Amino acid sequence: MSTKDKWEGEKRAIKAVQIAFDVGHDVNRQIRLEAVERGINPPDRVRQILGLPVNPKPIRPRLSISLSDDDFVALAQEFGVSVDDKLKIRQLAAEKLISHLEIEDGS
Repeated sequence: MSTKDKWEGEKRAIKAVQIAFDVGHDVNRQIRLEAVERGINPPDRVRQILGLPVNPKPIRPRLSISLSDDDFVALAQEFGVSVDDKLKIRQLAAEKLISHLEIEDGS
């Protein structure tokens, strides 16, 4: 991709406007469930429902949250590791999420 093409793509991205819909708990939950069932993210499901194009690239299967400094301190204490070892904290948090699923499924 040339530099010019890259900048054209950047211009289009800048022109995009994020819109939030206040549709109530039940509609929000249903759209999220439909997205999970289809293996897509909720914004792509909203685009499908509205008849808009959806990027065909697969989404990365990941969960994300925002962690404050206090959150890292709490997790470091829970896992018994240094608060400075953020990579280890992330690893142990991922392992806890996986073991939670195994417990819930009775595996």
